[in-house]
Amino acid sequence: MNPAKNHCFDIKWVLMLAVVAFLLVFQVFPLLYMVFRMFFASGHFSMDAVKRIYSYALNRTCLKNTLVASGLTMVFGVLIAFPLAFLIGRTNLYGKTLFRTLFVTTYMVPPYVGAMAWLRLLNPTVGTLNVFLKNLFGLSGAPFSIYSIGGLVWVLTTFYYPYAFITISRAMEKMDPSLEEAARISGASPLKTLITVTLPLMLPSIAASALLVFVAAASCYGIPSIIGVPGRIYTVTTRIVDYVYVGSQEGLTDATALAVFLMVMALILMLLSDFIVGKKDYITISGKSVRPALVDLGKWRVPLTVLVAVFALIVAVLPFVTVFATSFTVNMGKSVFVPGNFTMKYWGILTSRKSIGKSMRNSVLSAVWAASMGMIVCLLMSYLLKRTKVKGRQIPNFLITLGSGTPSVAIALALIMTMSGRFGINIYNTMLIMVIAYMIKYMMMGMQTVSAAFAQVSPSMEEAAQISGAGWLRRIRDVVLPLIVPSIVAGWFLIFMPCFYELTMSNLLYADQTKTLGVELYNYQTYHSQQTASALAGGILIMVVLCNTLIYKLTKGRVSI
Repeated sequence: MNPAKNHCFDIKWVLMLAVVAFLLVFQVFPLLYMVFRMFFASGHFSMDAVKRIYSYALNRTCLKNTLVASGLTMVFGVLIAFPLAFLIGRTNLYGKTLFRTLFVTTYMVPPYVGAMAWLRLLNPTVGTLNVFLKNLFGLSGAPFSIYSIGGLVWVLTTFYYPYAFITISRAMEKMDPSLEEAARISGASPLKTLITVTLPLMLPSIAASALLVFVAAASCYGIPSIIGVPGRIYTVTTRIVDYVYVGSQEGLTDATALAVFLMVMALILMLLSDFIVGKKDYITISGKSVRPALVDLGKWRVPLTVLVAVFALIVAVLPFVTVFATSFTVNMGKSVFVPGNFTMKYWGILTSRKSIGKSMRNSVLSAVWAASMGMIVCLLMSYLLKRTKVKGRQIPNFLITLGSGTPSVAIALALIMTMSGRFGINIYNTMLIMVIAYMIKYMMMGMQTVSAAFAQVSPSMEEAAQISGAGWLRRIRDVVLPLIVPSIVAGWFLIFMPCFYELTMSNLLYADQTKTLGVELYNYQTYHSQQTASALAGGILIMVVLCNTLIYKLTKGRVSI
C-alpha cells in the first residue's frame, strides 16, 4: 500500500518518526556513547582504559571463565537439544506433548530461580542430591560441587538448551521431507538417514541456535552471581556489576570496557547467526504442506522414552520441586517430610512484609508500562515494515532486534551513563529508566508476534476502508486491530513476563523506591532467608505458568512463552 501524497502530514508518519526518534535517543545514542567513552574517558583518545582493564589478572580470568562457560554451554546445549528435537518432532516416542512442555519450562522461568534450585541440590555439604548419593553409595565426600566451573556450566546448560531446542524444532517442522523419503526408499536405515540427510540439512539451524545459546550464556548475570561468585568463579557480567557498585569514574570506565566486549561479541554473533539462517531457506524449506513421516523407533521406543523421561525429571521437574520444598522447610538441612519441619511461615511473609508487597507492585507496574508502550512501538513498526514501501523501513526492525541481542548489563550501563543529566535527560533512579531498559531488551518478542499477524492479514480490507474515506487511525481501530487482537495480547504477555521477573538490568538501575521483585528475591537469596527466596521464586513460577497457559489458550496453541 503506497503512502498518501501528503504523508508528511499523516498522523501515522508522525507516530512512526516519534518511535524512530525514541530508538535513536534511548538505544542507539547510549550504546554508541558507551563505546565512545571507552576511548575518550580522559577527554581525548586513549587506549589506556582498554589496556588497564585487560592487564588485570582477575579481568583476564573473567574473560576466560565467560568464554569457557559459554562455549561449553553452547556445545552441551546443542548436543542435548538436537536429539531431543528429533525424538519429539520426528519419531513415535511416547509422551511427546508432555516432554515438549517440560523441555521449554526452563525457557519460561527466570534463570536465577534455577540457580537457587541447583544450589540447594548440589551444595557440597548439605545439597539434597549430594547427601542422597553419599548415603546411597557410601561415599566419604560429595560427588558433585555446584561451586565449580562444571557446576556453573551445568546450570547454564539446563536453562539455555531450550533456546536451541525451540530453534531446531521449528526448523525441523519446516524441512522438506522429500530427501529423507528418497533416502529411505533407497534402502537407508533411519539412523543412516538421520546422519547423512537430516543432520546436514539441519546444520545451519544448529549453528544458529548454538550461537544464540552462546550469547545468552555469556550475557547471563543471575546464574554466575548466585553460583559463580560464592565459588570465586567470576564472569564478565558479575565483574561489570562489581565495577559499577564501586561508584568511581575509573570503575565506570572499566565496566564500560568489559560491557563493550560483551556487546561487540553479541553483535558479531547475531549478524553471523542471521547470515547462517539466511543460507538455509533454499535447502530445507519446501512450499508443500507435506509433513515428514514419523520414524518408527521399534524396539528402542520404550528404552528411549524412559531415557528422555529420566532427563526431563532431572532437568525440568527436580529443580522446581526443590524450590517449592525449600519454601515449606523450617530447617533446610532436613527433609520437609520430617515431623515438625513443615511450615507455611515463608509464604505468609510474602503477603505480610511491606517491602515485598512494594516490590511486587513495582514489578507489575514497570512490566505493564514496558509491555504496553512496547506493543505500541511494535504495532507501529510492524505496520511500517509490512504495509509501506518506505526506504529504510527495515532499520527500526534491525534496531529492535539489536536491542534484544545486546547484553542486559550493557543496556543498563549505557543508560546510566547517558540518562543521568549529562545530556539534558535525567531519569536515573526512576522507574522510567527501568521501563525503557525493559523495552529495549524485550520488544523483539512482541515485534515478531505482531509482524507475523500483519503478514497473515490481507491489506485489501484496509484498502477498502481507505477507499470508503476512513482515515488511518479509523482503519487501524475498526479493521486492523480486531483482526490481530490475539497476537497483540500474546505479544503483550511475551514482553510482560520477562520484564516482571527481570534481574540484571533491575539490579543496576533500581533505587529504594523502585526495587523490583527480581532484586528482592536476589537479596533474600544472597543475604537474608533462602526459604523466603524460595517462596518468592515459587510465586513467580506459578504466575509464569498461569500466564503461559493464558497465552496458549488465547492464541489456540500458536504462541507461548
